[in-house]
Amino acid sequence: MSIRREFRQRDTIEVTILHALADRREEGMTVFELRSHVDRDIDDIERALANLKADGLIDAEENGHRTVILVDDRVIPDEPIDEDDESILDSILDRFGL
Repeated sequence: MSIRREFRQRDTIEVTILHALADRREEGMTVFELRSHVDRDIDDIERALANLKADGLIDAEENGHRTVILVDDRVIPDEPIDEDDESILDSILDRFGL
């Protein structure tokens, strides 16, 4: 599953985390599951999670005997987005590294 375009302009690790959580939107992921999807140091992941939490894009929830991280519904597009179908604005922003 993809995330809304406006959330793709964040730090690379944050975008990777949002994509991973969007793929498991119903059940969420533990920090250890995220670590297996995000090839970064645990300290980097924790910083990214703190930023996403502060912006209200993720939330943590007790799920039985474990804590899972869930993505906020506003991160998920209303309709599926074709990742290959980039808008002109996206192309320009990518070209200038924005």
